[in-house]
Amino acid sequence: MSLIAVVKTGGKQYLVKQGDVLLVEKLKAKPGDKIFFKDVFLCFDSKEKSKIEVGRPNLETKVEAEIISQERGKKVKIVKYKPKVRYHRENGHRQPYSRIKILKIGKE
Repeated sequence: MSLIAVVKTGGKQYLVKQGDVLLVEKLKAKPGDKIFFKDVFLCFDSKEKSKIEVGRPNLETKVEAEIISQERGKKVKIVKYKPKVRYHRENGHRQPYSRIKILKIGKE
């Protein structure tokens, strides 16, 4: 059975299936911890297209995942400049992410 689900985390929605590795907004957990996504909007079997479950707004299905690592993204440079007033500022930002692996999609 190859279930596919749409889950919400970090204000974004992701299409996931068992075994997928995703980079999502940072989650408050340590590497090796298991987490559950309860905001599941859609779930279907990729082999049987007729069995599509749509949540209004959520389904009872839970998606289990494991945190692989906590990472930071590429550096983004921010430059502020105003001509004729000698104003020039530079700043940088690296967004924190969590790399997760989807372990199981199911009703339990």
